[in-house]
Amino acid sequence: MPRLSDAEIEALKAKLDPDTYAIAFKEGTERAFTHPFNAEKRAGAYHCKVCDIPLFASDHKYESGSGWPSFYQPAEADNVETKTDYKLMVARTEIHCANCGAHLGHVFPDGPAPTGQRYCTNGGALDFQPARGDE
Repeated sequence: MPRLSDAEIEALKAKLDPDTYAIAFKEGTERAFTHPFNAEKRAGAYHCKVCDIPLFASDHKYESGSGWPSFYQPAEADNVETKTDYKLMVARTEIHCANCGAHLGHVFPDGPAPTGQRYCTNGGALDFQPARGDE
């Protein structure tokens, strides 16, 4: 799935903070309720912290109670890809940036209308860009 070469990913190790690198390229997860984006309420867009493409809109964010920033759909469907993950011995659906392949989190079928989906993301893989006037 990665869109970047191994050499490009290794080069990012020096540019990204260790937590972001571990989440994006080692499929790590931050602890629940620890990232400030979980409580972010301003209007704006959440971009990939690695390649800066828009992934999620604040209009689609909701409080899931999971402890991670959650959205009921991506900003652009083509900007987020999925793959099956069996790391916990049960099938889960991972979400990745379609542009660079960075791991973002997982999607679950327990979200609100209109999609019924919960895109449960790691704040460390995201960069928030406030809407004009909401800086």
